[in-house]
Amino acid sequence: MSGGDSAAAAATPADPPGGRRAALVWGVGVCVYLVAVIFRTSLGVAGLDAADRFGVNASALSTFSILQLLVYAGMQIPVGLMVDRLGTKKVLTLGVVLFTVGQLGFALSPSYGMALASRALLGCGDAMTFISVLRLGTRWFPARRGPLIAQVAALFGVAGNLVSTIVIARTLDGLGWTATFAGSSLAGVIVLVLLLLFLKDHPEGHEPEPAPHAGAAYVRRQIALSWREPGTRLGMWVHFTTQFPAMVFLLLWGLPFLVEAQGLPRGTAGDLLTLTVLSNMVFGMTYGQLIARHHGARTPLAVGTVAATAAAWAATLLYPGAHAPMWLLVTLCVVLGACGPASMIGFDFARPANPPERQGTASGIVNMGGFTASMTTLLAVGVLLDATGDDYRIALSAVFVLQALGLAQIMRLRARTARRERDRLVASRVETVHVPVA
Repeated sequence: MSGGDSAAAAATPADPPGGRRAALVWGVGVCVYLVAVIFRTSLGVAGLDAADRFGVNASALSTFSILQLLVYAGMQIPVGLMVDRLGTKKVLTLGVVLFTVGQLGFALSPSYGMALASRALLGCGDAMTFISVLRLGTRWFPARRGPLIAQVAALFGVAGNLVSTIVIARTLDGLGWTATFAGSSLAGVIVLVLLLLFLKDHPEGHEPEPAPHAGAAYVRRQIALSWREPGTRLGMWVHFTTQFPAMVFLLLWGLPFLVEAQGLPRGTAGDLLTLTVLSNMVFGMTYGQLIARHHGARTPLAVGTVAATAAAWAATLLYPGAHAPMWLLVTLCVVLGACGPASMIGFDFARPANPPERQGTASGIVNMGGFTASMTTLLAVGVLLDATGDDYRIALSAVFVLQALGLAQIMRLRARTARRERDRLVASRVETVHVPVA
């Protein structure tokens, strides 16, 4: 790193200090997010069990995840506004209560309708976690740590996914539906206690400016100003295009595809899902380090991940044999592991484009992108499976349609965002030069 870069990276007086206290507080926040992801992704390894338990077809099964993601995506902007207005601790506390009750309700639901309501409640609580954790990181760590902190937070989500693919899957076989989901809800109680005891919105001496009076005009202004920034819109489309292929695979359709379309035993299919999660962890650390050191790597990494994902899916779905070979399925799962880390790049476009008082709102807009794409694809795959007699090659081709749409938007917005970032950097340097000396 050059001397100029080092100076630019140095913490400003307004930057939070970081340190052990920050790591402890932020660690509580990411533990909440980890549990939320365990609950969110637990259906991914229980899809076949859910179909048997409630006697539903592919479209109805996909409705579980679609409703959960619909609530999640629809809550992103309201949650962002809540975080900006109320602070992290209050929003996280409400989120934990909701997703814990939702997980317990899912365990005890005697009918498909009640199970759907429980997943909706879970999605509502889950929606309050990630944006809150991102905001917590910006309040406790220096700005230069932003990309790495965001990727590490995502790694905790990956760890939650890993718990689902390993622990939940095996517990279902041994203990059954009710004991597995009811037992897992205890994790929500534990993180709620930790949250109430140890989490704090910001370090001493770094209190945010008081929020203006909340009202309809304030809400509209927050959303409009965030959306007006090209970096916010680019971040949303990056998140939209990169996240959903892996989300759809891990959240619901990966296990049925590997078992029913590829003829693999459930144990082997579970191992491949685990491989995707482990790959996600490796890519997460790699992408975080690259972006922290080379800001210009954001767009190439995002676009490269989209291209690699499309190529891996095309090779798997177009393979001439009845079943794709194991080496190709392994390659697909490894490549899908890059989708989550690539989606985090969206926040790195939105973060510098918005002031601190709009970070939650802007993050909500970005986070809505990938979950909207995931929800759309989950529905499309379920409908196409029913319409084609479970032809996974046709159904999963829906992935390419959304990738093409998202990639076109990324190409349209990237130059505009780059110009705005250059203008902002020049303006900040001019202001620094003209600061009067006391």
